[in-house]
Amino acid sequence: MPETNDEGSPDLESGLPRRRGRTASAGAVAIRSGREAVSVELALTIFRQMVRTRALEERSIKMSKSGEAFFWVGGPGEEAFNVCLGLQVHKGRGPAYDYLHLHYRNSGVMLAMGMPMIDHSRQLAMRWTDPHSRGRNFGGHYCVPKWNVVPVTSVIEVQFAMAPGTALVQKRHGGEGISIVVGGEAGTAEGDFETCLNWSTRPGNALPVLMIVTNNRWGISTDLGTVSSVKRIADRATPYGIEAETVDGNDPVATWHAIDRAMRHCRRERKPFLLEAVVSRLHGHSSSSGAQRDWTAPDALGLFEQKLIDAGAIDAESVSAMKAEAKAEADAAVAETMKEPQPTAEDVERFTYAPSPVDVVYPEDYTGLPGRR
Repeated sequence: MPETNDEGSPDLESGLPRRRGRTASAGAVAIRSGREAVSVELALTIFRQMVRTRALEERSIKMSKSGEAFFWVGGPGEEAFNVCLGLQVHKGRGPAYDYLHLHYRNSGVMLAMGMPMIDHSRQLAMRWTDPHSRGRNFGGHYCVPKWNVVPVTSVIEVQFAMAPGTALVQKRHGGEGISIVVGGEAGTAEGDFETCLNWSTRPGNALPVLMIVTNNRWGISTDLGTVSSVKRIADRATPYGIEAETVDGNDPVATWHAIDRAMRHCRRERKPFLLEAVVSRLHGHSSSSGAQRDWTAPDALGLFEQKLIDAGAIDAESVSAMKAEAKAEADAAVAETMKEPQPTAEDVERFTYAPSPVDVVYPEDYTGLPGRR
């Protein structure tokens, strides 16, 4: 098993009815799903990060409703998959490490990789202290050069056309670094998705791209069944000879192993893999659609919580304490964020151009790099 990287919305105590179960037991050694299993230690690590992600997402929704933020878009319901992905990323800078081409529902990936909650809320509140965009972008539009997190864009699915570029550099460089690209199932109707399938499978030039589609069946308000003739998005890989798999993204155990298999294939074979994760959308598309809770959709957090309680890996009191701690962490992050400065009018002209030889010709155009005022 791979190493791991260290009207309003409901609170974390809401959700599925919870059976008390038995007290956490030292005898529980593994958490199983079918034939697959993870250690209790890993399961609890995943669960804690899922709880933290849900707390941050729910606090972010409240930010948009209270006026602390102008817009929210995120991934409540995708915590199991996102956390399992973030914990397995080979994190670092340069082609020897994994490149991440994410979309705007990947807060769980970033938290699992070690991003502090406040770096998310700073962007959501459009603060000058936002390390991803200096308050210039929507929430969830991350950019972390030291972790190879390529800037997230609001333009749907363009990341799939970008991923073969970093993968090509990685193949030339050698090693086991891979390019991971994530998008939703609605975006697979874009030409950029087909571009990724095509450019990662050219004869003699296959590329180590892990293509991930988190399928919640909805593109804003359009059901997948009305726009796509394929039963599984993973089947789109077949004409290109790409290995593919569909996994229940609400099951952390199954998800952990599916990601592990996909990553091993890309790292060892230096070829692409398409992984489709069937997930839930618990709060609609974004704050623009109200972000109301869908109580009919499966909740990965509630389901995994009950599995852990039933296995004796944790008890109800410990779960409540973990949720209270995560909620307090999210509240503290937002409280600190709201004290921090906003960008000024003068900042509009900053961070537009990188240094170049033409600076001496057009000295007024270059206004400095991020981190310099």
